[in-house]
Amino acid sequence: MSHALTAAAAGFGTGLSLIVAIGAQNAFVLRQGIRRNAVLAVVAICALSDALLIALGIGGMGTLVVAWPGALTTVAWIGGLFLLGYGALAARRVLRPQGALATEGDATGSLRRAVLTCLALTWLNPHVYLDTVFLLGSVAADRGPMRWTFGLGAALASVCWFAALGFGARLLGRFLTRPAAWRALDALVAATMVTLGATLLAGA
Repeated sequence: MSHALTAAAAGFGTGLSLIVAIGAQNAFVLRQGIRRNAVLAVVAICALSDALLIALGIGGMGTLVVAWPGALTTVAWIGGLFLLGYGALAARRVLRPQGALATEGDATGSLRRAVLTCLALTWLNPHVYLDTVFLLGSVAADRGPMRWTFGLGAALASVCWFAALGFGARLLGRFLTRPAAWRALDALVAATMVTLGATLLAGA
């Protein structure tokens, strides 16, 4: 039992260390959480996607990721262009602030847009495959028979992080009642997206 707890704790710590850093996905979850828009759907997509990628890595798919550099290059180009486009939209919001209560179309359209954007930010980033599938999968392999317990801990870390980020972000709502605050947030999102998009394209 102690070995299982140790493996799960190690997986939790390793998984958390890979996802906490500010990135396109985290910035999007944060903004959705503050706007209280499709938070449950976005958190679920991020957590379930991580769990699937972790499982693929532990199952040995990491070698295929490394063996197909052409596929990663294609994903890098698509993901980089997508991030630049999303960053441009965030930059436009900086120039045209809409405030905390702004809506983006009807509720159904907003949910669909949020889901599609979240899926793109999650699956069109080649670093996700290298970090989650290859790196985490390699570390888990060293755990031998406890590798799946390690993976369970890593998946739990994703659930905790994205839930805290998405549902905890609403606590910042009272600080974002002024348009200037939303402009600052959108400026952060724009800078993050553009930087990551340019990095992906430069490395493609």
